[in-house]
Amino acid sequence: MPSPMRKKFAASSKADGIDLAFDARHIWHPYAALGHTRPIYPVKSALGAHITLQDGRELIDGMASWWCAIHGYRHPAIMAAMQRQLELLPHVMFGGLTHAPAVDLSKALLALLPEPLDAVFYSDSGSVAVEVAMKMALQHAAVRGQPTRRRIAAFRGGYHGDTTGAMSLCDPVNGMHSLFADSILMQPFMARPKAKFGRPLEPAELFEMREFLQTHRDSIAGVIVEPVVQGAGGMWFYAPELLVVLREICDELDILLIFDEIATGFGRTGRAFAMEHAGVVPDIVCLGKALTGGNLSMAVTVARRAVAETLSREGPGVFMHGPTYMGNPLACAAASASLALFAEGHWQAQVANLERWLTQGLAPARELPGVADVRVLGAIGVIELTYPVDMTRAPELFVARGVWVRPFNRLIYVMPPYILSEAQARSLTEAMCAVAEILGRPQSPGAS
Repeated sequence: MPSPMRKKFAASSKADGIDLAFDARHIWHPYAALGHTRPIYPVKSALGAHITLQDGRELIDGMASWWCAIHGYRHPAIMAAMQRQLELLPHVMFGGLTHAPAVDLSKALLALLPEPLDAVFYSDSGSVAVEVAMKMALQHAAVRGQPTRRRIAAFRGGYHGDTTGAMSLCDPVNGMHSLFADSILMQPFMARPKAKFGRPLEPAELFEMREFLQTHRDSIAGVIVEPVVQGAGGMWFYAPELLVVLREICDELDILLIFDEIATGFGRTGRAFAMEHAGVVPDIVCLGKALTGGNLSMAVTVARRAVAETLSREGPGVFMHGPTYMGNPLACAAASASLALFAEGHWQAQVANLERWLTQGLAPARELPGVADVRVLGAIGVIELTYPVDMTRAPELFVARGVWVRPFNRLIYVMPPYILSEAQARSLTEAMCAVAEILGRPQSPGAS
């Protein structure tokens, strides 16, 4: 039976809509202290590209709910697919059973991905998809008689997730997980890509990468990279040609190449997948975020058939992983509906428009004091400052301008839904430039 105190909490929440005092005392939010030491805004609903706060204010969403709501909120086709599936089969274990939503989604995924990526493993989140890829690479090396290959190499400046294995692949010095450095597996890190997107590669950079991998070849089972865009590690856009050389080196050294396309997959960079900028196919790819159109948590790790057959034939003869909610039918239905919308192709013109509007709208920020760089690729727009963003001020400044933008570190950036209109994109870029200007000058009383 619930205690009287629990009853009191429940009644208070129902009466007040959202009990912020209870939230602050008991609920942790991402990368936040318990207690709402930074501004937090109660949300009532969301539709299209707008988030409606509890007090009735509408915000243009510049984040697509951490980059996943590419079609906007509550798209009718996805809502209808979820409702149909909810009435039939919201969940069933995937061990020893299968169902049409998983089969249909796998067909849709493989129709989008390049051959020979054709073995699909479902999981619950992007971090877990990366963990799955790591385990695939490590088991692949073990069953092939390469017992010393127990590490996964990665680029400095990267981000691959918050779970323990994924943390080990994030930047060991400047990443957000340095606090755990002594408790996680020590991985080998290559230098961060230096050549900017659209700029030529320097031979020295390629030589350094090749030398590094040759030196560590006997300890590396795989190499994982975010193709073209290093996301949460710094929104860095680098030359795709680097991936061509990396593919060649991995082939020469018999090392599996893993692409983390969790942030870039499904059109974010202007291509269906960022790997297409280089014309390179990895051995394993991780996808998530936009997979369900931002409606349910789901991710997938897709391997080449040769990798899957090795794991299915050698050693235990099975891949040693199995999430409880693997292949959730409701999430599969949402993802299939999202991919059907994606397959219609409207995203290509939408992302091209966003790239043009973001480029034009953010150009004035180049002249602002404290701005180190302004860069745009596809539906990603970034103002990089020379100092960390004041996160006690920035959210309020954006909300006051009717937009939702959540900076991090030195970056004021947007990765909005693809459905934004030109006027909505202009509102975002004007707010970004205004806030960058305000944060770049000494604070005065009442500044906003």
